[in-house]
Amino acid sequence: MVEDKNISRRNFIARSTKTAAGVAAASAVVSNSVLGANDRINIAVIGLSNRGGGHVREFMQIPDVHIRTLCDIDENSWPKQAQVVQEKQGKKPKTEYDLRKVFDDKDIDAVTIATPAHWHALATIWACQAGKHVFVEKPASHNIWEGRKMVEAAAKYNRIVSVGTHNRGVNGVRKAMEFLHEGGIGDVYMARGLDYKTRYSIGSPKDDPAPPKGVHYDIWLGPAPWRPFNANRFHYRWNWFWDYGMPDIGNQGVHQMDIARWGLNKNDSPTKIKAMGGYFAFDSNQETPVDITALYEYDDGKILQFETRGLYTNAEDDIKIGNLFFGTKGWMHLYEGDWKTYMGQPPDGHTQNKYIPGPSFSYRDEDQTDPGNRPAAVLANAINFINAVKSGNRADLNADIIEGHRSTTLVHLAVISYRTGREVIFDSHSERFVDDDQANGYLTRNYRPPYVVPEKV
Repeated sequence: MVEDKNISRRNFIARSTKTAAGVAAASAVVSNSVLGANDRINIAVIGLSNRGGGHVREFMQIPDVHIRTLCDIDENSWPKQAQVVQEKQGKKPKTEYDLRKVFDDKDIDAVTIATPAHWHALATIWACQAGKHVFVEKPASHNIWEGRKMVEAAAKYNRIVSVGTHNRGVNGVRKAMEFLHEGGIGDVYMARGLDYKTRYSIGSPKDDPAPPKGVHYDIWLGPAPWRPFNANRFHYRWNWFWDYGMPDIGNQGVHQMDIARWGLNKNDSPTKIKAMGGYFAFDSNQETPVDITALYEYDDGKILQFETRGLYTNAEDDIKIGNLFFGTKGWMHLYEGDWKTYMGQPPDGHTQNKYIPGPSFSYRDEDQTDPGNRPAAVLANAINFINAVKSGNRADLNADIIEGHRSTTLVHLAVISYRTGREVIFDSHSERFVDDDQANGYLTRNYRPPYVVPEKV
């Protein structure tokens, strides 16, 4: 087994127990050493559907965290989540539909953002400008340019900004990365990310004459162009329209993309990108492809492969959502907090592909407190964010905004190649495509006033 050499505040959080009581005890040890046991972090949750509801449940489990405000443009989402908070905290939270009023509240220390992706950047920047720390869901941004503006805002206003790529806090994943980076399977020359998650037809409902009662539609559209309200462009299904989301490679897939980049130990972007895909089987008004395959090549020749399959498919080495890494001495299978390796052997004259099992790790066998499964991992990521807020040290974050930006950029590069229909050449330093006006046209968007991501944050 791999020796754990990274026992730090970050890994302590990653080893938090799966039960609420265990998490409370773990968090208390850290918080006592920073601000004192009685200090409280007031937060607001912005966006209450899907992951927003998860934010409510997760952050309420953390000691010293108080959910002061729930914010969503859909007032119909307030009662359920407000009741959850009231039952836990003993007091009904404030409710608000305009996130700008949340940022004006001087008593709020931090916000979590679980809005549609087209709102992530502007909400994060406004929050930083208002002095709030930010936990923003993945994908970090809706385009590459605004992702860089998020990084700039976090630095300029000295705010803690974390991204919901929760695998960076999973102890088993961290051990896998350590093993790869120390040459455990030799020189890692290729990483493969798998996102095989079944998606179904969303149909083609007609536009509605008006949004549902209680929905503040202008704010929901925010930076995006004005369009008539349509149920398919609203709760969750907004993911599949270019104005607000992207293919599943940027929804579920960005988690595995983050791990693939981490395993390759790359902080720069690839130079050559080629992606292809399509929308097959169904007849609906979905704009994004259901399947997309992307191939990336770095300056040193190393390769990242990523495949999203939303239809009927087999697994690869029993993995549908996970990663494979290939090195000069062997290969690694990584799924959630578990991994195993296989080491290549010289041909014996009869078998050309002969392997023997190498080092492996299972959170189920080795460390029952490790958040190897998804619910525990996302909770650990929330705890890590709160402790970084308390310490005031961005280095304590598992998933700092710069890491989220780098991994989300890979998603955007694949999407741009797909939309242009060809290979594109990217300059990592300028974050622009080389002599390619068409591809560069996808780096940002035309923002709808007053919801404009500023040039200077």
